Amino acid sequence: MKSLAWNRMDEASRREALARPAQARADELRGGVERIIAIVREGGDTALRGLSAKYDRCALEAIEVDESEFAAAEAALDSVLKAAIREAAARIDLFHRAAAPQPVAVDTAIGVRVERILRPISRVGLYVPAGSAPLPSTALMLGVPARIAGCHDVVLCSPARADGRCDEAVLYAARLTGVHKVFKLGGAQAIAAMAYGTASVPKCDKLFGPGNAWVTEAKLQVSSDPDGAAIDMPAGPSEVLVIADADANPVFVAADLLSQAEHGPDSQVILLSPSADLLARVAAEVERQCAALPRADVARQALAQSRLILVESLAQAVEVSNRYAPEHLILQVAEPRALLDRIDSAGSIFLGQWTPESVGDYCSGSNHVLPTYGHARSYSGVSVASFQKQISVQEVSADGLRQIGPCTATLAAAEQLEAHRRAVTLRLEALA
Repeated sequence: MKSLAWNRMDEASRREALARPAQARADELRGGVERIIAIVREGGDTALRGLSAKYDRCALEAIEVDESEFAAAEAALDSVLKAAIREAAARIDLFHRAAAPQPVAVDTAIGVRVERILRPISRVGLYVPAGSAPLPSTALMLGVPARIAGCHDVVLCSPARADGRCDEAVLYAARLTGVHKVFKLGGAQAIAAMAYGTASVPKCDKLFGPGNAWVTEAKLQVSSDPDGAAIDMPAGPSEVLVIADADANPVFVAADLLSQAEHGPDSQVILLSPSADLLARVAAEVERQCAALPRADVARQALAQSRLILVESLAQAVEVSNRYAPEHLILQVAEPRALLDRIDSAGSIFLGQWTPESVGDYCSGSNHVLPTYGHARSYSGVSVASFQKQISVQEVSADGLRQIGPCTATLAAAEQLEAHRRAVTLRLEALA
């Protein structure tokens, strides 16, 4: 990891220090995804089987997971793992139910009732990656809020292994959360199938979930097409920023940095501290712990584009963090809540030395599908609200129109929208 001192850098150097790994939508990637989408739209299920053979190296007899595969998956799983999945699902359900939006009804004037009603997005598509490692936790993070929101049709795609089956834990988590259909599809072709539909895969209204550069590019392309589907948020590689004071445990800090670095070679981790000694101790500890990781090669590639940054104070660390807008923000300081009110932009925040980011990834109850690549400045993580539409309703009585009609007519006239004005004044004249 590169060591830097914030106050010794000019503005250009600071921008470079906080730059994410390059994720430019290269012509090759963009064109490749466009071709895959076109192939799926033209060839449907037949195209999906061909693309699965090419990219996932599996021959699919059936695209959809059947009941026997769900049963076999449940039977094959260790009972301890099944219990952990159920435990995590229960906590995710508990938090997301409590945080779900509620209907609202307000009388804004005598005889004027304004409401907000909630309706589920009818059909949603969930993508669960399984490239270097399957992610049953993502099935929980997407399936639970979709169930709470009441989505009528929940479709899930996850890549098949060479044997033509999906990961057993992913299938167990999907069934547990009430997902209606699971398809053995991965990559851009899965996104295309859910966005446009095939004979087997239903066309979805909105797509959710993380993925590699091809999946991300496919989501961006279908979301910009009126015939495609909406998406949860723009996405990029996983990232964490840690703010640590001089008394932070370097073993814990290093472990948190590595927990994100092992996600992928394009992940990024950043440590901010006013203590040069702490930075040096963490650097040494990262090297020691990394050597023992099964995914050490992946972590080292991520660490090569990560940073240890010396700041003047914890207050300055918060300023730098807000500028970076991390997906995950860990506050390993003596009084983490003292910094909380100053934090404006972060996907999810972890307070204190006993709160590793890993608990949020799995079972604290929050959601791990979060904005990355600086999008935490304007996006939130997935929640029940992500799966709902909030619709406003208004009802005005005759007395209510007498109350607010003149205001409406005046504003319509100011905007030179005569038909708008008359829609009110004609009624007021009738009442008179």
